[in-house]
Amino acid sequence: MRKIRVAIAGVGNCASSLVQGIYYYRDPQRLREGTGLMHPELGGYKPADIEIVAAFDVDRRKVGKPLREALFAKPNCTPVFCPDLPDIPVTVQMGPVLDGVSEHMADYPEDRTFVPADEPPVDVARVLRETRADVLVNYLPVGSEQATRYYAEAALEAGVAFVNAIPVFIASSPRWAERFRRKGLPVVGDDIKSQVGATIVHRVLTRLFEDRGVRVRRTYQLNFGGNTDFLNMLNHSRLKSKKQSKTQAVQSQLGEPLPGEDIHIGPSDYVPWLNDNKICMIRMEGIGFGDQPIELELRLSVQDSPNSAGVMIDAIRCTKLALDRGLAGPIEPVSAYFMKSPPVQYTDDEARRLVEAFIRGDAVAARTQAGD
Repeated sequence: MRKIRVAIAGVGNCASSLVQGIYYYRDPQRLREGTGLMHPELGGYKPADIEIVAAFDVDRRKVGKPLREALFAKPNCTPVFCPDLPDIPVTVQMGPVLDGVSEHMADYPEDRTFVPADEPPVDVARVLRETRADVLVNYLPVGSEQATRYYAEAALEAGVAFVNAIPVFIASSPRWAERFRRKGLPVVGDDIKSQVGATIVHRVLTRLFEDRGVRVRRTYQLNFGGNTDFLNMLNHSRLKSKKQSKTQAVQSQLGEPLPGEDIHIGPSDYVPWLNDNKICMIRMEGIGFGDQPIELELRLSVQDSPNSAGVMIDAIRCTKLALDRGLAGPIEPVSAYFMKSPPVQYTDDEARRLVEAFIRGDAVAARTQAGD
């Protein structure tokens, strides 16, 4: 198989976990065992077929550095599970700052926060063309609305597919969707789920209540952690799209959405010593048979960035399959299964069935993803 040539916007914890994973699963035994992978092989592509060809960031400890070094530079704090990365022939280049760095980040120690480099940004579209990238992955901080649109524009200009891992609405925006469709480019988004994370667990439990005849009355999901994502989200003005994305992901599993005062989903606090460990608390209150109460409380602890990288490694390979097949616009089955805010919401069972059909190349999946 040909390599999947990937460019990354944002060399943070998620990028570190993704790249570590690409090399970690080059080990034949690990690939054969498949632990941590939903698809050891996907459409003929293995994780090792992903090749990073460009990377962009704004932090002075990363810009101008070899990618291998930048992946482990502060403020990154994700677990190092593949310490022996080879030399990757990619130097991190300066992207535009725009709204990518929240003002409040300057109030925290440098080891915990972003430190913007004093350099002019490169022409991202030009770099994408020169490196012959197939896919651009957007890993910018939550709330980076302008910066995400800049990278989406660069992908369109350069003729590169786009995978949007954050809650800025690109694939789920009719205007952006049509622009990618007209350009003949796939787009997958928005806001990546984790393999077993807060959103997927909450969705499955919500669907369980519904399917078993229990009416959900109230629910909350509280999340806290110690990585830069949680520090960034202390600025609540950057959380509008994040809360919307996570809330609609759960509401979509209900026959009748809950009133706003009865559902609370979103980031809650930043605890530095947790580093990349994310803690999620879910509570659900329902009414069952004979109008009797049912209550559920759950605590989930995960390493946040590897948890999402396990999904991204599939999202990238599915996007390359879409390119190989000449598909354009939002790839609906892929977005529905891997993202919190896809253009069309399905139950997770249905989304999984559709994405497996897409991987196989079934005609019904091709029609679904093309929006027919």
